[in-house]
Amino acid sequence: MLGGSRFVGRAVVECALARGATVDVVNRGLTGHQVGGATHLRADRTDPAELAAAVADRSWDAVIDTWSGAPVHATTAAQLLGPRTGHYGYVSSRSVYARPVAPGLDETAPVVAGDADDIGEADYARAKRGAELGVVAARPDALLARAGLIVGPWEDVGRLPWWLERIERGGRVLAPGPPQRPLQLIDARDLAAWMLDAAERRIGGAFNVVSRVGHTTIGELLETAIEVTGADAELVWFTHEEIAAAGLSPWTELPIWVPPDGPYAFLHDGDTEAAHRAGLRCRPIADTVHDTWAWLTTTSSEARLHDRPPLGLDPEREAEVLRGHGGGSAIRPPQGHVEG
Repeated sequence: MLGGSRFVGRAVVECALARGATVDVVNRGLTGHQVGGATHLRADRTDPAELAAAVADRSWDAVIDTWSGAPVHATTAAQLLGPRTGHYGYVSSRSVYARPVAPGLDETAPVVAGDADDIGEADYARAKRGAELGVVAARPDALLARAGLIVGPWEDVGRLPWWLERIERGGRVLAPGPPQRPLQLIDARDLAAWMLDAAERRIGGAFNVVSRVGHTTIGELLETAIEVTGADAELVWFTHEEIAAAGLSPWTELPIWVPPDGPYAFLHDGDTEAAHRAGLRCRPIADTVHDTWAWLTTTSSEARLHDRPPLGLDPEREAEVLRGHGGGSAIRPPQGHVEG
């Protein structure tokens, strides 16, 4: 496992260890979040000589990489480790698809340009695509897991944690609607399990790895957050037109949510049937919300990673928008959800 100390990489390591696998983790050891039971090989992967020295004389049944920086470092790792493993898996992203993205896209949709040898800080989409190209050049049979919105314990992006902590504070909560807005997401542990299953079966190629459309809704997610936190919170639902009129930013100020139409709608409207035919299973959103809250409430803030740009709506800005909403009452969304 390249990385393996944070979020998705950590989930892969923990899942593999739970299955009885012997796991080597290669990273710089900077986070202090090493997983017990794995063998830790300290190396800076951006230095090819240092990486080669750390893995000398080793080989594996599978290698999994989650890199999202300069593509050249994914490329050089695949060139070095690819010949030593039976399977090579790379965690990519659905962001690699070229905009505008048509609703219901599958893996045949056009992708952005990428450069496998790019040494700079390309934007996220081009960086992930460049890494894909480098990995496939080294291992044509590699698995490209184009993940969607990833949530769950140890989330270091802060989307679901922000909603949980906001709802814990209680009071009137600006909720982006409609409540029935379908969501696509995946628990990092389900992504990890699917990638390990794919490794055992030597599955390669590109897959959109996220739940089916409507696995949950924004209403169910936020109502579940209220139940899990036990907070006295009141959801005040705004239409996407009201949100736009207020100048609020989807995805960043209102994490997870995007409008049902427009350039970002594809984030919750993709075709994932190939991954599900290949065995992908997504746990109920209630399990993910519960376990994420348990992690947040049993792990000190100092022990979490805080090196990502902050997300979420500023409290004063939220209060201002709520005041301008005419004091509307909270709308309770329908119970249950629609399976895609």
